Amino acid sequence: MASAVTCSAAELLPHLGGSANATAAAEFICGRFTAVSEYLTDTTYAVDTTYLLFSAYLVFAMQLGFAMLCAGSVRAKNTMNIMLTNVLDAAAGGLSYYLFGFAFAFGAPSNGFIGKHFFGLKEFPSKAFDYSYFLYQWAFAIAAAGITSGSIAERTQFVAYLIYSSFLTGFVYPIVSHWFWSGDGWASASKTDGNLLFGSGAIDFAGSGVVHMVGGIAGLWGAFIEGPRIGRFDRTGRSVALRGHSASLVVLGTFLLWFGWYGFNPGSFLTILKSYDNSTRGTYYGQWSAIGRTAVTTTLAGCTAALTTLFGKRLLVGHWNVVDVCNGLLGGFAAITSGCAVVEPWAAIVCGFIAAWVLIGFNKLAVKLKYDDPLEAAQLHGGCGSWGLIFTGLFAKKEYVNEVYPGFPNRPYGLFMGGGGKLLGAQIVQILVIIGWVSVTMGPLFYLLHKFKLLRISRDDETAGMDLTRHGGFAYLYHDEDEGSSMPGFKMTRIEPTNTPTPDHNHHNAAHRSVVV
Repeated sequence: MASAVTCSAAELLPHLGGSANATAAAEFICGRFTAVSEYLTDTTYAVDTTYLLFSAYLVFAMQLGFAMLCAGSVRAKNTMNIMLTNVLDAAAGGLSYYLFGFAFAFGAPSNGFIGKHFFGLKEFPSKAFDYSYFLYQWAFAIAAAGITSGSIAERTQFVAYLIYSSFLTGFVYPIVSHWFWSGDGWASASKTDGNLLFGSGAIDFAGSGVVHMVGGIAGLWGAFIEGPRIGRFDRTGRSVALRGHSASLVVLGTFLLWFGWYGFNPGSFLTILKSYDNSTRGTYYGQWSAIGRTAVTTTLAGCTAALTTLFGKRLLVGHWNVVDVCNGLLGGFAAITSGCAVVEPWAAIVCGFIAAWVLIGFNKLAVKLKYDDPLEAAQLHGGCGSWGLIFTGLFAKKEYVNEVYPGFPNRPYGLFMGGGGKLLGAQIVQILVIIGWVSVTMGPLFYLLHKFKLLRISRDDETAGMDLTRHGGFAYLYHDEDEGSSMPGFKMTRIEPTNTPTPDHNHHNAAHRSVVV
């Protein structure tokens, strides 16, 4: 953010002469100049803070997208359960991130492994942050938890959601974000001391690894330890599709996530009123232009992945499937999230194209391994997020890297762009350490929950549906006084078919009778 420009009457006086009137004029001019400078500085802070808050609201709106996507992807008998878990991710994640998570992630000064200040936002705000930054980072943390909830849907106890969501947002995710986003993180591309991993640091601009891989790998362990849903694979081991009950909700949720991604990726610049070196780009070039470019690369990657999935699945299975296309679109977004700010638009098309095939390939592997993930979350966020990190190591452009991560002009950039393999090496290190860290933290947690019988619901409850057995009733049953069911003597009837043929051949070849229930 901009700092105030100062004016000294003593410095201005030689230019005005040495008379008493000149002294008064210099003091007057500097007084006005300082006032205007402070006003412009305050305006800059206000605009940047408004931009960050608006981006935080967009990322938070993705929770609604996650909720709708999850609800549409599960069977109707589990709708209320999955919606409640999405609310829980935000609520429990808010408290755990406030108490511990933000401090572990950004509590500077600290060591390269973990932050150690601002627990419960104590001694906050400081010169480094304000509250809008906390809100933005909280929205990212609960996004990671929401990814995990999709992997273990339709068979997980409610208490398990409470435990894992708090642990993930309060400890596991913040440590990873400290490593790769904090100025003190050992592998951060924004590290301030210049001691960068392989001379570059790992570039994960908006979180292909930090958010998507963390959520995907956590979900992988949860779903693996729980095992597949009842009926997902028959006795011969063949895959049986347990389709979600509403493709409409899936599509609506996908569009909401698409909308929110414009806060997720472009919003990760955190500020907007910042100028770049204008010598080659013209007078009106700055961070606002890079933000626009980031929105474009995000859009192109998602669109390309959607179309690639559409035609790829048509060739593989013989029909057009809107749910597959939506997942492909989200896979493209998850992949471009790492390099969205440092690649050309044409490279984003490459990113989306390969992301679609990564998702298709991991889904086929999941079936062979009898792994069951109702939302393909581990394959989508974990697999495509990994590809996104590799993609950045291959296609990051030197000019954009120096703009987004200034101060080290000789920083390595993409291998295919002539920048050598050091950035790619840092990206691979990030993939490996995220897989390792999440595995050694979330894996044992899910295993202990399983051992203490706190993870999976009973077979009878799963068969009947969690809405009925755990939440008091199905999501789509309702009681409306206007429809008369509460009136004395009201009797509901149902229509049952009989075997009596009907002469009206324009209707189904069955009569019906009313039965009082």
